[in-house]
Amino acid sequence: MKSLNPSVDLYLLQGCMRCKYGATPDCKVHRWGDILDALRQIILDCGLVEEFKWSHPCYSMKGKNIAVLGAFKEYASINFFKGALLSDPDQRLTQPSENSQSGRQYRFTHVSQVWEQIDFVKAFMFEAIELEAAGRKVPVKKHEDYEIPAELKEVLQNDLKFAAAFYALTPGRQRSYFLYFSQAKQSATRYSRIEKSRDRIFAGKGWNEM
Repeated sequence: MKSLNPSVDLYLLQGCMRCKYGATPDCKVHRWGDILDALRQIILDCGLVEEFKWSHPCYSMKGKNIAVLGAFKEYASINFFKGALLSDPDQRLTQPSENSQSGRQYRFTHVSQVWEQIDFVKAFMFEAIELEAAGRKVPVKKHEDYEIPAELKEVLQNDLKFAAAFYALTPGRQRSYFLYFSQAKQSATRYSRIEKSRDRIFAGKGWNEM
């Protein structure tokens, strides 16, 4: 096992400290501490370097991120940065959201699951390492590949000030609105979402930015 990172030791002791529950019994890290510790041991046995990034334990090879541990309300998980490329015939990995193109999660709710599935965990880890060593990349949608909802097209065509503000957004923020608007099943709801997003768009923010 490679050397342990003191920042990760502190993380397991008090949590990520990004919310008011840090260093309290209600912290999600404490809820899943035994799972996170078990996964940490297994990952380090695979020869990766342990770092602390984005307030979470992150594991890399030659400076390239392979996986990061996460503690959520309903589970703890290993999050593979290029998980979409991993072989997963038994569908053990989960797509974090329908818009996640690259990352995949291996979720656990009890430490016994980790040890029962250790062979699968290691297999995913070693395959992820091989993919990174080979320089494999996840094919992702380009900005121009995203479909603009018809309702947004109409508003953009009829409101030049709104169009100027929208196209002044970064491509990532524009895509966040494409996805947010298109998720609504009814046209009326899509129009409503567009109208409710006006102030945020004129402020230069993505749909999920405060």
